[in-house]
Formats: sequence, C-alpha cells, structure tokens
Amino acid sequence: MNKDQVKGVARDVAGKVQEEAGKLVGSKEQQAKGLSKQVSGKVQKAVGDVKEAVKDLAKG
Repeated sequence: MNKDQVKGVARDVAGKVQEEAGKLVGSKEQQAKGLSKQVSGKVQKAVGDVKEAVKDLAKG
C-alpha cells in the first residue's frame, strides 16, 4: 500500500463517521460534508491503486 491508498481509506472512513454524526444531530450540512469527504477518499485511494498497478507492471 502506498500513502495515497492509506490516506484515501482514512478520508473515506472519516467521511462515513461525519455523515453518521450529521444524521444523528440532524445536520444536512454535516451529512453532505461527510459524503464529499467519502468521495474524495475513494478518488485518492483509486489514484493510489493505479500507482501501485503501474509500479507492479514496471517490476514485472
């Protein structure tokens, strides 16, 4: 795993927590911010996945 994968997963998890907290307190704004954070986390992880695949191809 590279740093983009790790940071992406962490951001996705943090977004899920923020979304759920927003649901608990009835804050649509926090829910939206949490969803946004999840999307950016998934994108960052995907970038990391591509980097790993390229690195693996270069080794092979």
